[in-house]
Amino acid sequence: MAIVRRLVVLVILLTVALGLAGSIFTQNTLHVQRRTGPHWGTDAEIRSADGVVLRASWFPTERIEKCVLILHGIGDSRANFAGFALMFQQRGYATLAPDSRAHGESGGDVVTYGIREREDILGWAAWLRERGCTKLYGLGESLGASMLILAAGGFDAIVAESAYADLQEAAVQRLMRMLPLPRALAWLAVTNGKLYARLAYGLNFDTASPLEAIRRTRTPVLLIHGMEDELTPPEHSRRLAAANKTAELWLVARLGHGSAYAVDESEYKRRVFGWFEGH
Repeated sequence: MAIVRRLVVLVILLTVALGLAGSIFTQNTLHVQRRTGPHWGTDAEIRSADGVVLRASWFPTERIEKCVLILHGIGDSRANFAGFALMFQQRGYATLAPDSRAHGESGGDVVTYGIREREDILGWAAWLRERGCTKLYGLGESLGASMLILAAGGFDAIVAESAYADLQEAAVQRLMRMLPLPRALAWLAVTNGKLYARLAYGLNFDTASPLEAIRRTRTPVLLIHGMEDELTPPEHSRRLAAANKTAELWLVARLGHGSAYAVDESEYKRRVFGWFEGH
């Protein structure tokens, strides 16, 4: 009986520990430190469906026809994407670089990993259409790439770099990098974290699956992923590509978690501009 009691106590302690680990991990992933900095272009602003003020930098061209929406990753901001904006502008694309909600100078208290950001992105897409964009493209990195896939239907073609296919799997992999946990315990901790997010914030992450979104979309998708990406392993983009026969996958050697542009600028431009101009 003493052994049974000890096992019961151990199970209870382990359950509590995993619950705490999951809730702390979730809190840290929902609330990220804002990064701001000098940004260029013309300031733009919209209000989201739930009343959050979203801000962006707008880089118009003399004649607005082709446009690109650029989306940053977790913990980043538009301040680091001016180079991309200018690259597209020089090619004749008007470009918009927003701060995602709960990032940079945009409002919002929590990152919802696509649940609310999908509508934010479509709101920016509508803003661009109103300014005369007849061809609208999207470019996203990391979290921005996964959220862009969720909103792919609002674009003529998109490029998604270092996207995750499944949020839970990505969270398990990152938690295992942070803590020396076996996969099964990391999975349980993340599952507890998802439950915490649903109870505390009303967020159901199962409703924001890039894998399901790319399976349904008819929008052409170019996937880019570094072969040496340890944060979001390339298997994520392989799964995304396998779910949509029209998607194209470029696996980049000697590249970690973005940016392919820095590894091979000429090939990056050839593939990205070729993808947009072919659609």
